[in-house]
Amino acid sequence: MNSIQSTALEPTRYELQKLTPAQKLGRWIPVYGLVLLTLLLTVLFSILLPDTFPTLLNLRSIISAKSVIAILSLAAMIPMAAGRIDLTVGYGIVLWHILAISLQTKYGFPWPIAVLTILALGALMGVLNGWLVEVAKIDSFIATLGTGTILYAIALWHSQGRQIVGVVPDGFYNLDATKIFGLPITGFYVVALAFALWIIFEYTPMGRYLYAIGASPKAAALNGIPVRRFVMGSFIASGVLTAIAGVLLAAKLRIGQASVGLEYLLPALVGAFLGSTTIKPGRVNVWGTLIGVTILAVGISGIQQFGGSFWVEPLFNGATLLIAIGIAGYAQRKRGAAQKVSK
Repeated sequence: MNSIQSTALEPTRYELQKLTPAQKLGRWIPVYGLVLLTLLLTVLFSILLPDTFPTLLNLRSIISAKSVIAILSLAAMIPMAAGRIDLTVGYGIVLWHILAISLQTKYGFPWPIAVLTILALGALMGVLNGWLVEVAKIDSFIATLGTGTILYAIALWHSQGRQIVGVVPDGFYNLDATKIFGLPITGFYVVALAFALWIIFEYTPMGRYLYAIGASPKAAALNGIPVRRFVMGSFIASGVLTAIAGVLLAAKLRIGQASVGLEYLLPALVGAFLGSTTIKPGRVNVWGTLIGVTILAVGISGIQQFGGSFWVEPLFNGATLLIAIGIAGYAQRKRGAAQKVSK
């Protein structure tokens, strides 16, 4: 039942006191290596592509293109903290962005009511996923793969495989089109959600309980933590964030189409998994997740500006995931070996 185990590997102050400067550097590199790599890639592409990469236009393009993926990565991160995985982040966005358009164009919903309806449906989807995992005792990977596929089927049925088009109010479009300080407002949504989740995970009992469940559900239950309630809550939160991403995607595309959305699944999961290899290696975390999404965005943008083909993006996503997880695994083995020696 425990799909993903959470075991933070960040060096402790006591551990660092016993290390030489070279050993300390070796312990810190895995923690902030992905951050340094992101900065190095940014500098490298800025030098090699001075006319296109380090520009406000490119920054706007990256924020606009990756904000939805960043929100989906944060959505996937929440159940991961509890040791579960939610694949409906990639399937749900297909149905939610279609409904965000069709509720307004076909059924005459005012856009605020349409948005609230989508958020409520996302929460209900989270309740169903949580029930299947915690009550029916189905592994989270299998449960969410099944419900996600059903959502995709509903999206195909509702749209009949055709585009959902129509005129919707400017207020809905402005959810994506608005600029603040010259930057897309979607980037500010991501930052606001990230700060809220960071406070929850780092400074509230709720976050500590989720991490404890991710490390050992049995131990968490023995310590009085209501495991079922918090796991179900994590799926509900993931469902709501996925619905938010669907609404923003609809406002961006201005159409609903069942063929759009599934391509967000892998990048969203890659961002969340990459987040577990930096800042707090071995434990999914908010800022690590955003760094994971950022390095994907920077790398893909730079390679595409060099004339990379259409297959570069999935290749880069997969290769980066494998390399980062390999580095994290190596760091974990090194730390384990060091702890055995010290004992």
